[in-house]
Amino acid sequence: MGATRDKMKADLDLRAFATTTKKEYLRRAQNFVAYHGRPARELGEREIREFLLYLVNERKAGPATHHMYVAAIKFLYSTTMGRPEVVANIPWPKRPRTLPDILTGAEVEQLLGQIPSLKHRMILMIAYGAGLRIAEACSLETNDIDSNRMLIHVHEGKGAKDRYVMLGVRLLDALRMYWKAARPEKPFLFPGAIPGRPITTGAVQRVLHKVVVHCGFTKRVTSHSLRHGFATHLLETGVDIRTIQRLLGHASIQTTARYTKVTERHIGGTKSPLDLLGTEKGQVIG
Repeated sequence: MGATRDKMKADLDLRAFATTTKKEYLRRAQNFVAYHGRPARELGEREIREFLLYLVNERKAGPATHHMYVAAIKFLYSTTMGRPEVVANIPWPKRPRTLPDILTGAEVEQLLGQIPSLKHRMILMIAYGAGLRIAEACSLETNDIDSNRMLIHVHEGKGAKDRYVMLGVRLLDALRMYWKAARPEKPFLFPGAIPGRPITTGAVQRVLHKVVVHCGFTKRVTSHSLRHGFATHLLETGVDIRTIQRLLGHASIQTTARYTKVTERHIGGTKSPLDLLGTEKGQVIG
């Protein structure tokens, strides 16, 4: 894409997109242009539709992948190239509202206990213990751990927003053990194979996949499952949804409401208003 790619990158930078989002948008736009083997300026709505149909029908791309490609291509033409009419009729794919499989507390402990690498185990422990996205956990720096205030500073989360999350006692103890054993070279808490860069999310996800197979889980488990578990388990223990929203870094409460599954335990423990009639607690309903 050459100069067009450079301009697109600059446009993403100026709008303060998260690092991961910028990387994905550029990669998806590059794939679209490479598919046709012609410059983006020579392509239009017909070529975009042809490419998206190829993704859906031949590559069997899921709704999330399809959505990311549409977002990248719309940004390319609307913002970078100043040709919004090209993508005006390109529809956004419908994304199914499916509930994720939630690991129990015992399953989380089993999973973490089977990870042989201290570094990988620590990253996934943070993902569950603080509700971080796997990319956020991988890119943590040593200065982000505030043991005095028992907080973790998450930089440039989704939407390029910073936030603070809790640093639990058990997690802090594990981090101190990791620090003594690994002595990671600053600035990154989890340095990768390339000097001066953090570990890649792919490296962690590959390890997790092997461990999930080894544990014999029938549930679909990904790195994001630990974040789902964090939110759901907080809900089960009585933490209000607004607090969970802030910890997860969601801009909208609707996102959190979809993200956190109201479990059977929560439903079963909810009092029917019939049971409250004639009791002290029932006075609030008249």
